[in-house]
Amino acid sequence: MASRYIREFLASEAFKNAGREVSDVVPRLVKFLCCLQVTKTHLFTVTLSYGPSMLPTLGLAGNLCLAERISTRFEKLGVGDIVLVQSPEVPWKFMTKRLKAMEGQSVTYFVNPKNSDKSETIVVPKGHVWIEGDNIYESNDSRKFGPVPYGLLQGRVFWRIWPPKDFGSLAQNKGKDSVS
Repeated sequence: MASRYIREFLASEAFKNAGREVSDVVPRLVKFLCCLQVTKTHLFTVTLSYGPSMLPTLGLAGNLCLAERISTRFEKLGVGDIVLVQSPEVPWKFMTKRLKAMEGQSVTYFVNPKNSDKSETIVVPKGHVWIEGDNIYESNDSRKFGPVPYGLLQGRVFWRIWPPKDFGSLAQNKGKDSVS
């Protein structure tokens, strides 16, 4: 009895129309998902930045930002840019930091700004960059783990999407550098 209903349904015009609609939608969906993957991997990505390390540029509660990946591929980043970095300590974690020095530049930094005024100067080695959070008192950055390989840079963060009241470009927020 149930098999008769199944046969009738499979032979019905509604089933045939549904099949045609699916065969029209699936290729479009696959193309869209492929374009989305290529865009995310090679052009732009959305990133969530939270925590105190980038205060006051980025908020404590979380900012949704847009990062472009082209600058890192063509080595067009500069001192003062906000970058998306794969953590050198926890590879599946990504951080948002400010680029403070490029290879060959020297940078002077406070070793432990909470407890002393002791500073050190380092020349960034070839193939590396120096990154720091804007809030030096609450940032896990190159002062802790040293220069970061350029290959860990994932993109330049350039636009804040969320919260809506802060929507806009991050370019005007370039920090003062301490390099020579």
